[in-house]
Amino acid sequence: MPNMDNKKTPITEQDPAVRARNFMEVSQGYTAEQAVNEAKRCLNCKNRPCMTGCPVSVRIPEFIAKVAAGEFEEAYKIIRSTNALPAVCGRVCPQERQCESKCVRGIKCEPVGIGRLERFCADYMRGKELAPTVCEHNGHKVAIVGSGPAGLTAAGDLAKLGYDVTVFEAFHTAGGVLMYGIPEFRLPKAIVQSEIDGLEKLGVKIMTNMVIGKVLSVDELFSMGFEAVFIGSGAGLPRFMGIEGEDLIGVYSANEYLTRINLMKAYLEDHYTPIIRSKKVAVVGGGNVAMDSARSALRLGAEKVFIVYRRSMDELPARKEEVHHAGEEGVEFMLLTNPTKIIGDENGQVKGIECIKMELGEPDASGRRSPKAIEGSDFTLDVDTVIMAIGTSPNPLLRMTTPGLETNAKGTLIVDENECTTKDGVFAGGDAVTGAATVILAMGAGKKAAQSIDRFIKNK
Repeated sequence: MPNMDNKKTPITEQDPAVRARNFMEVSQGYTAEQAVNEAKRCLNCKNRPCMTGCPVSVRIPEFIAKVAAGEFEEAYKIIRSTNALPAVCGRVCPQERQCESKCVRGIKCEPVGIGRLERFCADYMRGKELAPTVCEHNGHKVAIVGSGPAGLTAAGDLAKLGYDVTVFEAFHTAGGVLMYGIPEFRLPKAIVQSEIDGLEKLGVKIMTNMVIGKVLSVDELFSMGFEAVFIGSGAGLPRFMGIEGEDLIGVYSANEYLTRINLMKAYLEDHYTPIIRSKKVAVVGGGNVAMDSARSALRLGAEKVFIVYRRSMDELPARKEEVHHAGEEGVEFMLLTNPTKIIGDENGQVKGIECIKMELGEPDASGRRSPKAIEGSDFTLDVDTVIMAIGTSPNPLLRMTTPGLETNAKGTLIVDENECTTKDGVFAGGDAVTGAATVILAMGAGKKAAQSIDRFIKNK
């Protein structure tokens, strides 16, 4: 029988007061009974509008129908046919802006919990992974630069087509932003590693501690027999505001702060990764990275954590779920507020941040109303740590060491509609092309690039 409830089947979460002091996953996921109940809310629309919102074209109604029938393994197979990282996507994709935003049930009530069902299927299959379908090698080699979501997706799709694929990762651990950027309480690293292990079973080789542009150049990869190179190196170069005091002790980029916590395990007592144990923290920015930084600071013991954002709650770019969770956990939102100076003590350590109140004026080029400072509204916030979460851009190393590889004014790689760069045989996608964006958009780019690489090599 269909389930015509207006709201999604509730999902169990850790109590906010408890989870704000631990790094265990917030959401506990669906039970089998809950998953079946939620799947029965799907109308199985013939024109499948939900699929138009999915960058990797998951066959959504098909897999949900299998969940509704209790055929969880079959549902998982359908998801995996187009999505290499379902356990990841089910946790961190902004479904509310993508597949679920197109759901017909969402017109008059809450949409079907597509992301929750995807996560359930992936978690159900953990420990009983399907035997990988290893394709016969076609004799061609492809190099992937970066093991984030774009690179892993491209690698998986190419391996399924029979290519000999090697992924070159700059860090000591594969996974890119999935490992260093997203906290354990949102995306457990064991989940990411499990997905990576599945790709290695397909035959994908992963080489860590390989900074392409330094250890090897792109041109040297071609000389080693690789016929195409995909660049999915992300956008790991942090941005700062250019205000006084950003060089003080206690000022972090969000990238560094989260990398120390997530990849270098600063939150574990037996790991001696240096990080300030802050009492009062100001996080500048309003995106998901800002929420991750603020919530991580709480879990490291901070007594007060502030989100300092120059626009209002309506313009906040972070996922509503992340904002809701941050508020539940005690993060304070200082909206329509902009930093003007970071203040240090006699030892060069942060002791405060000067801010000014803002008001919204006319819309800017992005369509959002432009913030304007209110004269005479300056005030000082007492903090000992400031985390800058105002965006990132690609590292210029590859551009500087690869003749013929062009970037735009923002430093992102220039590609055409097929993810081809300005250098023959080199393709790119994800944050290296778009700037900091979502995991699923990077995966979509990796999928498209794999198709383009396959055509490129076959047509040579």
